Amino acid sequence: MTTGFDAPTTAIDDLTGDYTIDVSHSRLGFVARHAMVTKVRGQFGAFTGTARIDETDPAASQVDLSIDVTSVETGSPDRDGHLKSGDFFDTEQYPSITFTSTDVKRSGSDWTVTGDLTIKDVTKPVTIEFEQTGSARDPFGNLRVGFEGETTINRKDWGLTWNAALETGGVLVSDKIKLEFDVSAIQNA
Repeated sequence: MTTGFDAPTTAIDDLTGDYTIDVSHSRLGFVARHAMVTKVRGQFGAFTGTARIDETDPAASQVDLSIDVTSVETGSPDRDGHLKSGDFFDTEQYPSITFTSTDVKRSGSDWTVTGDLTIKDVTKPVTIEFEQTGSARDPFGNLRVGFEGETTINRKDWGLTWNAALETGGVLVSDKIKLEFDVSAIQNA
């Protein structure tokens, strides 16, 4: 996943501890196919999250995430407004998306996090594959760890069913949505 960039730093041997996601250096994004010909990318600008990393006993690790759905950004104010409407997220009634891990596994620098994803009061299990992308002590003395991950979900499983048929066949918005996670977390003092 890191080709094309400088090699990541892996300066810390044991990352066990409690962490807070650094929102200003993280991205929670998604990709959907539009009109079945191109990809539209978006992200959420406001979220909070914590992680308990246990390298010795990965199953004792824990991840909790809460996303402010009103912070959705796709580069188009009209599309963002439509996503916030009752056709999609219905942010007036359901302002948050949450994720709580139920199982964590590790194989080398790869972590598999399974948990409950709740969108519009519908909770379904998802599994996200993460690559640990590095660790470092930053210039401010913070212990930082990075992870990149992704998974694909079917949005209809969470009640996100709005669509429009195309004259030429197909639909305006793909059912399958790729979720992307670029996470920088800071160990709590």
